[in-house]
Amino acid sequence: MLMAHPAVLRDLVEQYEALSVLHAEDGSPESRQRLNDVAYTLCVSTGTRDVDAALVAARHHLPGARIEDDSLLDEDAPEPVAVTSAGAGI
Repeated sequence: MLMAHPAVLRDLVEQYEALSVLHAEDGSPESRQRLNDVAYTLCVSTGTRDVDAALVAARHHLPGARIEDDSLLDEDAPEPVAVTSAGAGI
Protein backbone atom coordinates (compact mmCIF):
# COMPACT_ATOMS: atom_id res chain seq x y z
CA MET A 1 0.00 0.00 0.00
CA LEU A 2 1.22 3.49 -0.78
CA MET A 3 1.58 5.82 2.18
CA ALA A 4 1.56 9.60 2.04
CA HIS A 5 4.80 11.43 2.77
CA PRO A 6 5.38 12.04 6.51
CA ALA A 7 5.19 15.82 5.95
CA VAL A 8 1.72 15.42 4.45
CA LEU A 9 0.64 13.13 7.27
CA ARG A 10 1.93 15.55 9.91
CA ASP A 11 0.03 18.41 8.25
CA LEU A 12 -3.18 16.37 8.13
CA VAL A 13 -2.87 15.33 11.79
CA GLU A 14 -2.25 18.95 12.82
CA GLN A 15 -5.20 20.15 10.74
CA TYR A 16 -7.47 17.48 12.22
CA GLU A 17 -6.45 18.36 15.79
CA ALA A 18 -6.94 22.10 15.20
CA LEU A 19 -10.29 21.59 13.49
CA SER A 20 -11.43 19.29 16.31
CA VAL A 21 -10.82 22.10 18.79
CA LEU A 22 -12.47 24.65 16.49
CA HIS A 23 -15.52 22.45 16.02
CA ALA A 24 -15.79 21.82 19.77
CA GLU A 25 -15.73 25.58 20.39
CA ASP A 26 -17.65 26.77 17.34
CA GLY A 27 -19.83 23.87 16.23
CA SER A 28 -20.62 25.53 12.90
CA PRO A 29 -21.58 23.48 9.85
CA GLU A 30 -18.52 24.86 8.05
CA SER A 31 -16.09 23.66 10.74
CA ARG A 32 -17.84 20.28 10.83
CA GLN A 33 -17.55 19.91 7.05
CA ARG A 34 -13.87 20.85 7.06
CA LEU A 35 -13.26 18.36 9.89
CA ASN A 36 -15.03 15.65 7.90
CA ASP A 37 -12.98 16.51 4.80
CA VAL A 38 -9.68 16.25 6.66
CA ALA A 39 -10.79 13.02 8.36
CA TYR A 40 -11.65 11.54 4.96
CA THR A 41 -8.28 12.61 3.53
CA LEU A 42 -6.50 11.08 6.52
CA CYS A 43 -8.33 7.80 5.98
CA VAL A 44 -7.51 7.72 2.27
CA SER A 45 -3.88 8.69 2.93
CA THR A 46 -3.40 5.89 5.47
CA GLY A 47 -5.59 3.18 3.93
CA THR A 48 -7.94 3.06 6.90
CA ARG A 49 -11.69 3.34 7.29
CA ASP A 50 -12.11 5.39 10.46
CA VAL A 51 -10.42 8.51 11.71
CA ASP A 52 -9.07 6.98 14.94
CA ALA A 53 -7.24 4.26 13.00
CA ALA A 54 -6.07 6.88 10.50
CA LEU A 55 -4.60 9.04 13.27
CA VAL A 56 -2.76 6.05 14.77
CA ALA A 57 -1.44 5.01 11.35
CA ALA A 58 -0.37 8.55 10.47
CA ARG A 59 1.39 9.09 13.79
CA HIS A 60 3.12 5.72 13.41
CA HIS A 61 4.69 6.89 10.15
CA LEU A 62 5.94 10.22 11.51
CA PRO A 63 9.63 10.55 12.30
CA GLY A 64 10.29 9.66 15.94
CA ALA A 65 7.28 7.40 16.35
CA ARG A 66 7.72 4.45 18.66
CA ILE A 67 6.55 1.16 17.25
CA GLU A 68 5.46 -0.06 20.67
CA ASP A 69 2.98 2.67 21.58
CA ASP A 70 2.54 5.10 18.66
CA SER A 71 3.86 8.05 20.69
CA LEU A 72 6.28 10.64 19.42
CA LEU A 73 9.68 10.85 20.99
CA ASP A 74 11.01 14.03 22.54
CA GLU A 75 14.47 14.91 21.42
CA ASP A 76 15.56 14.82 25.09
CA ALA A 77 13.72 11.60 25.96
CA PRO A 78 15.85 8.59 26.84
CA GLU A 79 16.02 5.74 24.36
CA PRO A 80 13.58 2.90 25.08
CA VAL A 81 15.09 -0.15 26.75
CA ALA A 82 14.84 -3.38 24.78
CA VAL A 83 13.22 -6.20 26.71
CA THR A 84 14.83 -9.60 26.29
CA SER A 85 13.16 -12.91 27.00
CA ALA A 86 15.05 -13.05 30.32
CA GLY A 87 13.76 -9.59 31.26
CA ALA A 88 10.23 -10.45 30.24
CA GLY A 89 9.97 -13.36 32.66
CA ILE A 90 9.61 -15.97 29.93
